[in-house]
Amino acid sequence: MKKVAVMLAPGYEEGESLFVVDIIRRGGFVCESVGLNDARVTGCHDITALADTLFDGSLDEYDMVVVPGGMPGAANLADDQRFVDELRTFGNTEGKLVASICAGPMSLDRAGLLAGRRFTCFPTRKDTIGTDGTWVDEVVVRDGNLITSQGPGTTLHFAFALVDALGGDGDKLRNAMLYTKALSA
Repeated sequence: MKKVAVMLAPGYEEGESLFVVDIIRRGGFVCESVGLNDARVTGCHDITALADTLFDGSLDEYDMVVVPGGMPGAANLADDQRFVDELRTFGNTEGKLVASICAGPMSLDRAGLLAGRRFTCFPTRKDTIGTDGTWVDEVVVRDGNLITSQGPGTTLHFAFALVDALGGDGDKLRNAMLYTKALSA
């Protein structure tokens, strides 16, 4: 069974993180919240989560790594050289998927994973993230093993796309969660 890590650093965006964990688990995959340095991690809206596990310097056991936004959470991940180095290795490993949303692509940029790639992020950050890649104004952008999205309001669309990328049935899950009904309201 495929396994996903959703990274949590102090100041993480709660919705972009916890909703992703929830939807991936509903999709039938193992999904762990991974604290960067501590198990108790407080997000940018003062919601404290207890991470399932701690980052030990390796992401080898995972098939996908998700880097959420939120400030200063995204910056805390991007400024952690140990994480950036491991993300670079992970992102350049055959069969591994890297996903990020909002300001999260800061880490992907520091790891060199956006160079020459199509990606998206929060629109106001497009001039500072991935300047050697091509920013695309779309809700979710997939370029090879890289999946990116724009912000808190795109989280559900992003999470269902991740389920699809893992080989799950995002459409079935969208219907079961009444997502398609909400879109038509």
